[in-house]
Amino acid sequence: MEIAICIFLFIMGTIFGSFYNVVGYRLPKGESIISPPSHCPKCNHKLTFFELIPILSYIFQKGKCKKCHQKISLFYPIFETLTGILFVLCYLSYGLSYELIIALTFVSMMIIIVVSDYHYLIISDGVLIIFGIILFTEILLINGLNAALYSLLNGCLAFITMYLLKKLGDFIFKKESMGGGDIKLLFIFGMVLSYPIAILAIFVGSLIGLPLALLIMICKKDHVIPFGPFLAAGATLLLLLQINLDMFINLYTI
Repeated sequence: MEIAICIFLFIMGTIFGSFYNVVGYRLPKGESIISPPSHCPKCNHKLTFFELIPILSYIFQKGKCKKCHQKISLFYPIFETLTGILFVLCYLSYGLSYELIIALTFVSMMIIIVVSDYHYLIISDGVLIIFGIILFTEILLINGLNAALYSLLNGCLAFITMYLLKKLGDFIFKKESMGGGDIKLLFIFGMVLSYPIAILAIFVGSLIGLPLALLIMICKKDHVIPFGPFLAAGATLLLLLQINLDMFINLYTI
């Protein structure tokens, strides 16, 4: 039974991952996520049903457009696969529980944010607002009003802390150290993960991104490095590991 659920969630994850690619790619440009239908960005060939099957279409077409034969970015199947894997990991972490719904919603938002921040260095306010409302509603329905209000307090504290870190970074580096989207993203982290874990996500994300950032800076000194994907990676890791404040308190009191 568990294997069947994992297979189902992986397939669903790849389907949603394909859609999240579209959202993350189009929304920052002000384009509709519905129209025009999915098409080749190089020749505008409208993709058929068989060209839209996640992962498999890329394999069967050998990574090329069926019409113009130009290469299709490996970015698409990678993120379809990643979303499928994350859906399965959420289930393995939370099981068939109400918390699984929150976890799936959270990682869905992370995928969209990584796509948009990677391509355009933008974390869309629309994505943050929509998913913020959805996550708050889920917390309210699952855990009750007190927990929902407490999650808002955690979100505000995380937002303020990130804002102060940005101001400190701007002062030290004499230029903008991070974008406004990163600061707003911390509100969501605080709301879902709690304030202390949201702050921990900053440091975990920094550790994940530091080697890559150093490599990029060495190769291209003027290259702007998006921080959103690293924040998303850190927060997702903590979510899947179910890291919470009680774990640190228990560890400290042992």
